[in-house]
Amino acid sequence: MAELQNERVVYFNGEIVPESRAVVSFRDRSFKYGDGAFDTTRTFGHRIFKLDEHLHRFYKSLKYLQMDPGLSVSEMKAITEDVLERNLHLIDKNEDYWVSQRISRGLETVGGEIHESSGPTVIVECTPLPLKPRAHYFRDGIAVVVPSIRRVAPDALTPRAKTHNYMNLMVAHEEVRRQDPKAWAILLDCNGNLCEGVGSNLFLVEDGVLYTPQDRYVLCGVSRETAIELAEANGIPVVKKDLDLYDAYSADEIFITSTSFCIVPVRSVNGIAAGDGALPGPLTKQLTDAYIELVDFDFVAQYLQYLD
Repeated sequence: MAELQNERVVYFNGEIVPESRAVVSFRDRSFKYGDGAFDTTRTFGHRIFKLDEHLHRFYKSLKYLQMDPGLSVSEMKAITEDVLERNLHLIDKNEDYWVSQRISRGLETVGGEIHESSGPTVIVECTPLPLKPRAHYFRDGIAVVVPSIRRVAPDALTPRAKTHNYMNLMVAHEEVRRQDPKAWAILLDCNGNLCEGVGSNLFLVEDGVLYTPQDRYVLCGVSRETAIELAEANGIPVVKKDLDLYDAYSADEIFITSTSFCIVPVRSVNGIAAGDGALPGPLTKQLTDAYIELVDFDFVAQYLQYLD
C-alpha cells in the first residue's frame, strides 16, 4: 500500500487520489440527470460488512440501468478494500465508515445526442458515519412521519435499483423535516401502503410475527435481509405484505433497518405511540442483540457513547 495520506483518498477513474481532487464535471450525467447508481455498506470496528452482498446488489442495479463500470465484481471488491485500508488511520477506534461505490454513465458528449457519453465515471469512497447526530435515536427512538409525497411507482422506475436519482425521497424527507427536524420520513407507495424512507426499510411486529412491505415496492436493503435472516434463525415468522397506517398504528412494535442504523426502534408514527411505548420492544431487542452477535460489535453502545 502507498504511503498513508492526511486526507481521505478515493478511487477515481483508475487512480487513487485525495478526496479534494476527485472532482466530477458539471457535464457528468449523474450531476445533470441523476443518471448513476451506487451502493453503500459500513464497517463495524473497522471491519467491512457484507461487501459481497452489497456488490451483488450493486451490479444488479447496474445491469438494470445498462451501465458497464469496466470493472469486474472481484476488481471492484479489491479496490473497495484498498480504499478503506488507506483511510482507516484517519478515524479513531470508536468511529466507523460508510463505504460506497458510485458509477455514472459518464460525461455527456458536447454537441452529441442526449444518449451519448464518454464512458463511466467510477468512484469508490468512504466517509465517517454520523454517529453523534444520530445517537439520540437509540435513546429516544425514531419519530416517523408519513409525508404527502408518494414513492415513485415501480412501473415508472423500480425502487429495487439503488440509483443516484433520490429527488423523490429527498423532497419527501425535507417536507417531514420542516415539521420536525428529528423526524424520519416513511413514504406510502402508489397504492397507499407503507413503503420506505431514505436508505431505510420498515418492520412492524404484531403478535410475535414480523411484517415488512413487499419487495416490489422497496429497495431491498442488505440490513433488511439481515434482519429477516436473523428472525428466521430465531424462529420468528416473517411475512412480506402490503401494510397500511392501520397496521402501523395498531402494531406491537416498529423498527427501521438501514446500513448506518442496523436496527433502531420507532417510538411513534404520525404522533401515535408505537405499541406500549417501551423502547426497544422485546422482539426488536431480541433481533438487535442477534445483529450485534452476528457482527461481533455493539453498534448500539457505539452510538450511545456520543450522547451529551
